[in-house]
Amino acid sequence: MDNDPEPLLTPGQVARIFCVDPKTVTRWAKAGKIGYVRTVGGTRRYRREEVMALYEESRHERVT
Repeated sequence: MDNDPEPLLTPGQVARIFCVDPKTVTRWAKAGKIGYVRTVGGTRRYRREEVMALYEESRHERVT
């Protein structure tokens, strides 16, 4: 059984991947465009796997 925690990214890390402001990432989350989990402290964290899939999808859309 794999007990490694799921890799989570901060809004700033996601923003750097997409070349946007961290506030944009927060707006995407509020709009349901990207899923998130809340930490015990109440901050948003984003699943790396989901972020990278969305990034690849967005890259594909820009090319076509």
